[in-house]
Amino acid sequence: MEPVGIIGAMEEEIERFLPHLTEEESHVIAGIRYISGKMNGKPIVLVKSGVGKVNAAVCTQILIDRFSVSSILFTGVAGALHPELEIGDIVISTDAMQHDMDASPLGFPRGVIPFFPESIFPADQRLVDMAAAAAEAIGEGKVMRGRVLSGDQFFANHDKVKELHERFHGVCTEMEGAAVAQVAYMNRIPYVIIRSMSDKADGSSHIDFQAFTRLAAERSYKVIVKMLENL
Repeated sequence: MEPVGIIGAMEEEIERFLPHLTEEESHVIAGIRYISGKMNGKPIVLVKSGVGKVNAAVCTQILIDRFSVSSILFTGVAGALHPELEIGDIVISTDAMQHDMDASPLGFPRGVIPFFPESIFPADQRLVDMAAAAAEAIGEGKVMRGRVLSGDQFFANHDKVKELHERFHGVCTEMEGAAVAQVAYMNRIPYVIIRSMSDKADGSSHIDFQAFTRLAAERSYKVIVKMLENL
């Protein structure tokens, strides 16, 4: 059975999985540690990608090339863009795009990747449905499906939150998901992003992020565990 790839950008986003792994093996490739093993009898490869789109893209391609993963689940925290989302609520990606891709001086709309066939990368519908069902079953906070926006920026500005939500129709923002999504698309590997809101990406970001990252990461972890029961 091909393993499921599970990615988190930060230690807080993967540490909960580690005590539950069996048959654990560690591999370091391009400076990134990949941990293969089984969780509840299911083969997985767990990895901390590091923060940002480049780290996430490199990590995802290695998961595909070296570990032959059947699907990719990206777990972790994000900043809320949709006004109805609160800290701890869960977002399941319907698709993902880069909000900081900007070749507008060349005539391309913001967010469009020049000379590439796609700029918005749909998540796998089966994985989306499974993630949403798992999140609903856990029953901790609101569960929302929608677009995940990614960029190499951490926001703490209400006006920027409003702009990202209105211009790109994003429901949350983070720094890796769209890179994972694009690599998955290029390799025809199903993926979904599961993010719990650690902050509201506004002026309170610094305080909220420090205070609520662990709560949010715990909720994302629970969704993945529930999903693995059904994969």
